[in-house]
Amino acid sequence: MKILRNKHIPIKGFSAINLFGILVAHPEVNLNPIIIQHEMIHTAQIREMAYVGFYLWYGAEWLMKTILHRSNGYYFLSMEREAYAHQNQPGYLDTRRHYAWIKYLRKS
Repeated sequence: MKILRNKHIPIKGFSAINLFGILVAHPEVNLNPIIIQHEMIHTAQIREMAYVGFYLWYGAEWLMKTILHRSNGYYFLSMEREAYAHQNQPGYLDTRRHYAWIKYLRKS
């Protein structure tokens, strides 16, 4: 995964963002193995959904979960839930099934 450092992206409140498989992080952020693993899971999701599909789904699900939970839907997103659930498992990507995030849709 390519890593870029930028002081303007991501927006305030976030330390890193995965844009089309490229990790963009603030210069002062310590990109530890947990953050890298989390973002590598997102890269797998991005690729399996043909890049644009990932962002369309992510945005639509975020909007729906934000309305449903009457708060920021970020932590309720299926793709984030998969990434957080497995960010401490270094070998996860070797055994991960395609579209593994779907099983997190049912759990809120």
